[in-house]
Amino acid sequence: MTVPVDLAEQTEIAAYVDFVAGAPSSLRETLGISSRRIGDVQALVLREDPSGFFNRAGGFATTESVTVDALSEVCDFFRSEGLSEGTFAIAPSLLPADWATTAAKLNLTQGGRYVKLGCEIKLDGPAPDSGLRVGLVEPDQAQEFATVMMATFGFTTPAMVEMTAACVGRANWQQYAVWDGDDEIVAVGSIFVNGECADMFGGATVPGARGRGAQSALLTARLRGALAAGCRWMVAETGAEAPGEHNTSLHNLQRAGFDRLYDRVTWVWRAV
Repeated sequence: MTVPVDLAEQTEIAAYVDFVAGAPSSLRETLGISSRRIGDVQALVLREDPSGFFNRAGGFATTESVTVDALSEVCDFFRSEGLSEGTFAIAPSLLPADWATTAAKLNLTQGGRYVKLGCEIKLDGPAPDSGLRVGLVEPDQAQEFATVMMATFGFTTPAMVEMTAACVGRANWQQYAVWDGDDEIVAVGSIFVNGECADMFGGATVPGARGRGAQSALLTARLRGALAAGCRWMVAETGAEAPGEHNTSLHNLQRAGFDRLYDRVTWVWRAV
């Protein structure tokens, strides 16, 4: 059975909101973190993120939730928090017939394109032996885990690294790492458990360790962790390939048994 669209979308935004807004209050103040729920939709702000990556809204569950009023309320929230730009993640099947008119009215334009993937978790037989040591991250390894994850994605602000470290061991999260030898973490990845569905989150490998199967090993470990946590489905998202491009993460996920559910445009709001 295919992962329901509403569950896939709500699991994704729930992971982002918990990852960021679940940080200690001192970090929320330092980074300008806030969130708001509007019906099914959740909106997230991290003002001190230079990339704007975390300033987003998602969780649209039905066509009826993609209304001018709901979208306007999110835009007003972004504006009230001092943002000049924020993004909307809406599954293509949920866009209303008059979407072009709605997007123009709210000054929403097309941004990047992502692939939404999902699978029903079915693991038979022993885990493949990658020859790499893979395991859960312990609390005393949180800082190294966070540094590897955030630096690999280009986030070097100390407070954002601390925000990531604070997520280790939090309820509904499992963080995994790959070690090179006994001491050095060279790859990381997490899952967020949302009832019967889990989200693949933050898979990253340091440049010098790529091409050795670290992310494939982490995918297997995380699928097994989600199954043990009682999940039926797993979802993930990664960048779509433009002509001539090769997204290794996309192909790793498909080899691990994920199906391509749909391609999703990111809709960008800019203050005027």
